[in-house]
Amino acid sequence: MINKQQLKRAVLLLVFVSAAFAGLGYRLVDLQVLRHDELSRLEQDNTQREFWQAPRRGDILDTHGNLLASSVPVKTVCADPSLIGDQQAAVAQALAPLLQVPETDIYQRLFPRISKDSKGQIVTNNLHYVRLQKNVSEDTWQKITMTMSNLSFGMDEQKLPKTTREFYRNLRQAAIFAEPDQMRVYPNGSLASQVLGFSGSVDTIADNHTFSQIVGRDGIEMALNSKLSGVAGWRVTDTDRAQHELVSLRDEDVKARDGLNVELTVDSVLQNILETGLADALKKHSPRSISGIIIRPSTGEILAMATLPTYDPNQPSTITPETRDRCITDVMEPGSTFKIVVVSGALNEGVVHLNDQFDCEHGHFAFAGRILHDHEPFDILTTEGIITKSSNIGAAKIGIKLGEDRLYDYATDYGFGERTGVPLPGEVGGILHPVKDWSKVSIAQIPMGHGVAVTRLQMALAMCALANDGWLMRPMLVKCLLDREGNIVQQYAPERVRQVVSDATDKQMIEALKTVPAPGGTAPGAAMKNYVVAGKTGTAQKVENGAYVSDKYMASFIGFFPADNPQVCISIVMDEPKEGYYGGLVCGPVFKDVADRCASYMNIPPDQNLQQQQNAPEVLATASTHNLRTP
Repeated sequence: MINKQQLKRAVLLLVFVSAAFAGLGYRLVDLQVLRHDELSRLEQDNTQREFWQAPRRGDILDTHGNLLASSVPVKTVCADPSLIGDQQAAVAQALAPLLQVPETDIYQRLFPRISKDSKGQIVTNNLHYVRLQKNVSEDTWQKITMTMSNLSFGMDEQKLPKTTREFYRNLRQAAIFAEPDQMRVYPNGSLASQVLGFSGSVDTIADNHTFSQIVGRDGIEMALNSKLSGVAGWRVTDTDRAQHELVSLRDEDVKARDGLNVELTVDSVLQNILETGLADALKKHSPRSISGIIIRPSTGEILAMATLPTYDPNQPSTITPETRDRCITDVMEPGSTFKIVVVSGALNEGVVHLNDQFDCEHGHFAFAGRILHDHEPFDILTTEGIITKSSNIGAAKIGIKLGEDRLYDYATDYGFGERTGVPLPGEVGGILHPVKDWSKVSIAQIPMGHGVAVTRLQMALAMCALANDGWLMRPMLVKCLLDREGNIVQQYAPERVRQVVSDATDKQMIEALKTVPAPGGTAPGAAMKNYVVAGKTGTAQKVENGAYVSDKYMASFIGFFPADNPQVCISIVMDEPKEGYYGGLVCGPVFKDVADRCASYMNIPPDQNLQQQQNAPEVLATASTHNLRTP
């Protein structure tokens, strides 16, 4: 028989059990329904990881496949502060010499950083991950792993409790780890650096880890960044308690696609020839800068291009505004090299002929309220002689005969006033005002290269047009894109822009330009022994604050050879040279030096006519001697 006391206890027990089951039921509903999404995310954060796979950045090659820029595998050394405990000092002391980082810097980074988020909740920012050093070589990483494996903490660990021994084992094996990375290298240092450009890195955050990706900052590295970069891959997978991947539980696995290799038209040997020639001239004339371009006129291929001072892309500290690629970023008044525009245009229109004569006014010509000057007091010169002697007054009178509209049309046809389209960042289009904005004297000033501003590349391409039957070519810098196996993905071809002057006019211009490096011309120092050179000098006062400066000049010589079968066009430009400032005097010999080496390297056959002329005196001398010996 159950008494009241037992019944009371049974009821209390039932209530207690019911309450327990109710609480358990509520907890299950809370976990499984109310907080399902939140807890699911936490579970994924704890057990699921996304591994980001960086693609290998493509190489940059010269026209013969020689390496100009590449990416080498390196390590980014990281730490898991949660596994270090209170041993930050010992770890920092061991790693500092190997990472070449101050010990105090490493010590501070090994502590978890605690802060509060926008809701006021405490957040640990780097509990499991902190970067210690980038671009660590494989050899150095092997030394780090060896150092960590042998790290001593000054105690007999065998006498420690099991959990403490496990702590030290995990510290040695997992507290310091490395992630694969790549570093951009330029094996030839500063060679072609302004064409190649340089690179930097941007960080990508994935699964609370920071990964670096190389990006181009200038030059080809920047212009073709999307082609060089490739496409990143990723892998989503579950991990165990030690954060090791469970391969069988991979959800996604997308492999990275490496970047394409870029093969340029630049020839590294010709680039070295050009830079060496510029460096020698820099020592001799001490200009603010000196630029050079080598182009194949028939295709527009840029075989070499450089400006000194330059930089080494391996050393970012050497990159300054003064080391920019002035061939495309800076404009200048071209001076007398621009005379090829007005004279070729006038010949093409039939306004003048090579033998037409012009009175050059003994060096002083009054026009539109201005006095135009020549560098020498010329009197009567033919059209050809105006090119030979580089008469400003003669060019001005030809420009007046040609007229404003036609002069402007020929200038634009030669490509002035707009970008050339070279695949490099930072190119400017120069300055060529429309006719409606010309002053009364513009028609006389522009023919002599004043009142117009051009880039060095624009002026070189205009000369190349005369070396290419009057056809202006699009500058070609990229030859093709290749995959990692060397298969061509995209091939680029030479592109004609327009024919500026006829073949007949072109031949007349070449005959006139041959006289410039000849005796009596303005650039005898540019003449070559085995080749006939055609070219033009330029000397222009610099403009500062809207006025010409009397003692600052831009000097230039642009020429091509062999004149009757042009293979190479070379432009040399100096900014404020010392020890002379005329283009023919300071730039002509640099052209000859570079051209001689180019001809030898490229095995360009010598001009037969020139050799016959040079050998003629020897033949006559031999014949005379023979006659004296004959009875």
